[in-house]
Amino acid sequence: MKKPLLFIALVFCFSALTAQKQPRFHVIALYENGGHHIEYSKAAKIWLDKLAADSNFSIDYIRNTDKINDEFLSHYQLFIQLDYPPYGWKPEAVSAFQKYIDEGRGGWIGFHHASLLGEFDGYPMWDWFHDFMGGIRWKNYIATFVQGQVNVEDRNHPVMKNVPSSFIIKREEFYTYDKSPRPTVHVIASVDENSYVPDSNIKMGDHPVIWTNKHVKARNVYIFMGHSPELFSNDAYKKIFSNAIFWAADRN
Repeated sequence: MKKPLLFIALVFCFSALTAQKQPRFHVIALYENGGHHIEYSKAAKIWLDKLAADSNFSIDYIRNTDKINDEFLSHYQLFIQLDYPPYGWKPEAVSAFQKYIDEGRGGWIGFHHASLLGEFDGYPMWDWFHDFMGGIRWKNYIATFVQGQVNVEDRNHPVMKNVPSSFIIKREEFYTYDKSPRPTVHVIASVDENSYVPDSNIKMGDHPVIWTNKHVKARNVYIFMGHSPELFSNDAYKKIFSNAIFWAADRN
């Protein structure tokens, strides 16, 4: 009797160890590998890889949309658009991504460049993405950078768990849009334009910087701040990022 019991115990232990090694969920991150956001992308990858290892999820990276289709996205529970603009995507990628979001096949987190909506580099406006982001169009940005205070508006949102009610972003090129997305999205946080140091006349009044669109099935959150690698020295920013991952992947 001892041998069968020992065998069963070994099988159980092996199964338990195997289960522990299986990632909790799978993430795909689309990132820019050139231009002035490359340093942010490098810092983000280092931070994400450590978070993935510590929290037992897997993360893969792509630098363009060539691979994106329905089958490719079916392997991932979360899509991170890491400083990648909403234009120049392959047609099959556009169709697959829209379905992924509309049908709630996975979650989405977008950063910074994901709200660069308009006609850029000869590409037309992506109308679906325009609606997804609250009907905004990019208007201007603070090229000289400013420090600004971000105020949390929805402290009960899971993305803001254990985040202070306000925090400072030391160096950002806050975009302005033709209008506030507030009427069609749920605003989670906004920047106080009166807190800019140095002051800037590039302002839009009501200025949301973190929001979610409740009109699609996918859990989603847009986080404007995402230009400087210095953000990964900001505890509030890192907490928002990690909270967003587990919430959007439907793991909290």
